Amino acid sequence: MGLLTHKVERREIASGDHIYTWRTVFAYSHHGDPILFSAPLNCSSASSTNVSSTCTNIPDCGFQQKESGVVLSCLDCFLGEEGLLYRFDYGASPSVFLTKLRGGTCTTAQSDPPEAVIHRAMYLLQNGFGSYDVFKNNCEDFALYCKTALLVLDQGALGRSGQAASVIGAPLAAIASSPLKLFMTSPAGLVIATAGMYCLTRYATDIGVRTDVTKVKVEELTSFHNCKSSKKRKNENHCDTREVTLNQTDTPAKKLRRCD
Repeated sequence: MGLLTHKVERREIASGDHIYTWRTVFAYSHHGDPILFSAPLNCSSASSTNVSSTCTNIPDCGFQQKESGVVLSCLDCFLGEEGLLYRFDYGASPSVFLTKLRGGTCTTAQSDPPEAVIHRAMYLLQNGFGSYDVFKNNCEDFALYCKTALLVLDQGALGRSGQAASVIGAPLAAIASSPLKLFMTSPAGLVIATAGMYCLTRYATDIGVRTDVTKVKVEELTSFHNCKSSKKRKNENHCDTREVTLNQTDTPAKKLRRCD
């Protein structure tokens, strides 16, 4: 395992691994799950896979169900023209996790057995993984779910993606460390303090640490999302009903407290 990432050769990965490759000069990474071995390897991932329309590596390269964000591709198309191959690490210790300066490379959560991972990836290839959202439902979220079956309970919360946590955590760390300028005379000390807050922010949002996640069977994924959406709509409708009633009967002073 490298300090920043875990680069591997093709012969080192196995079915059910969580793999990724960097895009646009390490600006972001694209994630997927190897689902079976033939020659070449088939990968299942959520969106942004550079599948060539003329790829002849495998007959089904580029397969995607209508209105589904999950794409089947060969490893060559997954990596792109010059992409390198990396393996996402599971069961990382807190100390190892905190040394990773880039999010989206490891998690403290434990992986499920390969057969369970492959089953989820194949099921989602046929049934989809919901609408793509860069912060809540991206390709890393897809791979993390296939490996762990963990989902975030609160739809309004940040997703499981370590990349998303890094994007949000960096500015938050900078803001949080700003008051330390009053007590630190050394720029190096401030940089170290900011980096520490950034790492702690990433750690707090890791799916292996969070308390707002739960395991959901892939066959129950649709009903799980529908249930959460239904509850959200019910709460919104309840709030709207109260507002109409209060507008008709309450005094202005009481109107200010509606929907609390």
